[in-house]
Parts: sequence; C-alpha cells; structure tokens
Amino acid sequence: ILKIIARKRKTDKRDYTSARLVTKAKASFQYGKIAARIKLPAGKGTWPAFWMLGNNIDSAGWPRCGEIDIMEHVGYQPDSIYGTVHTDTYNHTKGTQKTKALFIKKPYTKFHTYSIEWTPEKMNFFVDGKKLNSFSNEHRTDKEWPFDQPFFIILNLAIGGNWGGKHGIDDSVFPVTMEVDYVRVYQSANSN
Repeated sequence: ILKIIARKRKTDKRDYTSARLVTKAKASFQYGKIAARIKLPAGKGTWPAFWMLGNNIDSAGWPRCGEIDIMEHVGYQPDSIYGTVHTDTYNHTKGTQKTKALFIKKPYTKFHTYSIEWTPEKMNFFVDGKKLNSFSNEHRTDKEWPFDQPFFIILNLAIGGNWGGKHGIDDSVFPVTMEVDYVRVYQSANSN
C-alpha cells in the first residue's frame, strides 16, 4: 500500500509537508476506465485528490488543457466525495465547473474505489460502482471538451489551499495519511 503522509513541520517557512505522484512524461492515457482504491485521511484542512490533466498543459495552460477530478475530498466536509470536470468553458474560476458530490459516511474508515469510464462521447464518474457524475461531449469546441487527447494521472494529499483550507486547518489531526491500494487503467486493444 502506498501511503502519502502529510505532517505539520516544527520549523520552516512552510507549515506542512506532503507529496504528490504524477505520471506526466511517464504514462498518459486517452479513454478507458481509470480507477483507484483509496482510504482518505480525516481532518479539517485536508484535500486529497485522484485526478488528471491534459498532456498539453505546458502549451495550452489551465483550464484549456482540461482537468478530470476523479475524486476530490475536503476535510471540512467529512462525508462528501466530488467528481468534477474543468475546461475552458466549465471551470471553478467562472463558477461553471461540472461537479457533483456523493455522501459517504466516514470515507476515511475504509477503502473505496473511485473511477471514471471515459469515451469520446462522455465521461462517467463512480464511487464503489455507484454513478456519481456524468459529463457528455457537446460536440462544440475543445473549450467545452478538451478530452480527445492523452491525460496524465496525479495522486496527492494537499493541506490547506483555496478549497481545502477554506475553513482553516486543524493542526491536532497531524500526521494524516492517504492510503492507495492500487491505481488501474483499463483500455480496449484498439484505444489510443
């Protein structure tokens, strides 16, 4: 099991230390089922995520590259899991992001499987096989659907930030751990 641990630092200009794992320039995927089995950390101020960004982020920038938040959780909402899509047209800076939340009682007491099924026509988000969100290709421009390109995977445990730290950070919870049992990608033999 992979453990991403966030700790409160005793001395340093930065108050917390944590990590993220990124497959950029190592492995990227276009379409298929992408899944991870994760046990989330508990505590106000935590912001764990399992997400993807378009390979073209360096040239297109965010949000034009597209962002797929397969699972996001903020510790001040201890029973909510979010599945979200950000694009140039649909993103949180405009308040137009395509997001939905699912209630899971105490998602930090056991492992849950977070996944998407991604095709050229739509993206469906799941928690333990239950559909959380769905986003369809409107067939307009890449400002609405930048998802016909490879994306890389990110696993991280952030502390604070504009969403995770919206209601402060409870320093009494540290250290906190995000446990990852697996990350799997399923693609058909003829997919890109």
